[in-house]
This record gives sequence, structure tokens and C-alpha cells, in this order.
Amino acid sequence: MRWPAFLLLVLVVALQYPLWLGRGGWLRVWEIDKNLQEQHAHNQYLEQRNARLDAEVNDLKFGTDAIEERARYELGLVRPGEVFVQVPQKQKPPKETVPVLDRRGGAE
Repeated sequence: MRWPAFLLLVLVVALQYPLWLGRGGWLRVWEIDKNLQEQHAHNQYLEQRNARLDAEVNDLKFGTDAIEERARYELGLVRPGEVFVQVPQKQKPPKETVPVLDRRGGAE
């Protein structure tokens, strides 16, 4: 009675191996599904970026506002008789450095 049970167990394991660990097994399917979801997220990000760039290109081609804005901020250009004031943002002060002491107790 032990041999048929053992043989049946070996047969079940032999049939389950390709299902879980084989080339088209569940573990591979889960891995591919995870990669597919990551690729979809990346593609969505790229589509949004492309839409922003397309809108900017259209604005540069057909509108003057974007051209004026770039001329003002990147090149510092102004219209005749116009005063353009740009307020710089505050920079963080540099961190104070602690002097490193050498073995004799003096600062390097």
C-alpha cells in the first residue's frame, strides 16, 4: 500500500513542477506581469512628458507668450521702455565646518 501512495505523490510532484517552475509556469507569469505593470507606468510617464513637450512646442510655434517668457528669463531681454525686475531667491548659507583636530590637539 505504501508504493502506490509514494508513486502517486511522485506523479503529482512531477506534474506540478512545470506548472510552478517551468518555462510558462506561474512564477514566470507573475514576474512578466510585474514587468508589464512597470512598463505601463513608465509609458504613462513618457506620454505625459511628451504631451507637455508637444504643448510647449505648439506654444512656441503659434504663441508669443512662451517666446517672451524665455527671452525674459533666459536671455534677460525686455521690451523698449519696459523695466523688468527679477527677484533672486535666497540661497541657503553654507554649513559651518567643524575644525578637525590632529593627534596633538591642534587644528589642521
